[in-house]
Amino acid sequence: MRDAGTTWAGTHRFGALGVVEASTVAQVQEAVRTAPGRVKALGTRHSFNDIADTDGTLVTVTGIDGTPFIDVTDPSHPTVTTPAGIRYGVLGRWLQERGWALHNTGSLPHISLAGATATGTHGSGVLNGCQSTALSRIEFVDAGGDLCTIRHMHPEFPAVAVGVGAFGIITELSLTVQPTYDVRQDVYVGLPWEVLLDHARDVLADAYSVSIFTTWTEDTVQQIWRKSGVRAGAEPPDEWWGATRQAVGDTRLVDGDPGALTPQGIPGPWIDRLPHFRLTHTPSNGEEIQTEYFVPMEAAGDALAAVRALGDRIVPHLLVSELRAVAADDLWLSGAYGRETLAIHFTWAPHPEPVRALLPEIERALAPFDARPHWGKWHAFDGAAIARVTPRLADARAVFETLDPAGRFVNDYLTRLGIREPRAPRLDG
Repeated sequence: MRDAGTTWAGTHRFGALGVVEASTVAQVQEAVRTAPGRVKALGTRHSFNDIADTDGTLVTVTGIDGTPFIDVTDPSHPTVTTPAGIRYGVLGRWLQERGWALHNTGSLPHISLAGATATGTHGSGVLNGCQSTALSRIEFVDAGGDLCTIRHMHPEFPAVAVGVGAFGIITELSLTVQPTYDVRQDVYVGLPWEVLLDHARDVLADAYSVSIFTTWTEDTVQQIWRKSGVRAGAEPPDEWWGATRQAVGDTRLVDGDPGALTPQGIPGPWIDRLPHFRLTHTPSNGEEIQTEYFVPMEAAGDALAAVRALGDRIVPHLLVSELRAVAADDLWLSGAYGRETLAIHFTWAPHPEPVRALLPEIERALAPFDARPHWGKWHAFDGAAIARVTPRLADARAVFETLDPAGRFVNDYLTRLGIREPRAPRLDG
């Protein structure tokens, strides 16, 4: 086993005894059965806290090879089955070459399917559910090292679909797919803040996927990335909600490399437009901290105004914020469970102490709106706060306790937030 190292951006150093780099499912099973201490799955490390850490052994599934395959046995519900550690960008290219697509992606194509779906990571679009809503089947290694499968019809599927690593190590996933489609990405600048506060949902609903970038203190929103479906003869408007379409080639995020961004101004395949960044470029590696909160879309204007009131405190430590829409779903630990959602994301400069001090202030400002945190990013919630905003928390915990009664997959993060029951440290294999 090698040293566990750090997360993608260096925001957390793993305390695990080491990492087992599995290349087969059998090696995952063996590690769960015999590795010292407890075990946890490790993906592409794009988390910012200790969600994937353990006092025992990490097991990474990103090295498990396997060719995805398309199943059209039910033409009304075609699926792709794929190794869980594959990156979205890699799977997306494979699907595109065969005429298929996913309904959405996150902003980064570099992250693994298992890690993104297990944390309810999303994308944007008022009609687009988080990436976990595409799941139809999950294969995982359970606490005894046995290979198990759960399908979307199972009554416990809503617990494990966004399972935050609490019940096993996911090795294979099946996701719903659809025929491929093209998207055009255009950037707008100059949206007045008062328009956004009064019409947040309307702006976010005005294209297939919309991302709004801000630093909170400007008079007009910094940028809006409008990703629209392509229709014959349709051209994006030059003026939109009081904002102006930017010339192609003028766009950058913060001070990043413009060449790292996905193409703008011309239609192209979904996998080359829905992510913000190209798979060939890894943005901001080691130079940021991330936080994200989910609030009901019906309270979007008030929630944004509450954060904006803290703008002078936020801006010295902020690189940029991104605002996105997520459709409501029925997955128990999803940030969008039961409600159409506004996602308020913060990409912070690497200022850990000031950021830690700011998080409780932001969370108090968003408390009236029952804000939920993104599981894989920095936040200051404790178990009581999580319980207040997560209606099915106790139900999910009961499922995880049944699947893993000895606590093989328990860690400090899960017990701190009340997702698993606490246990004494496990020292044996």
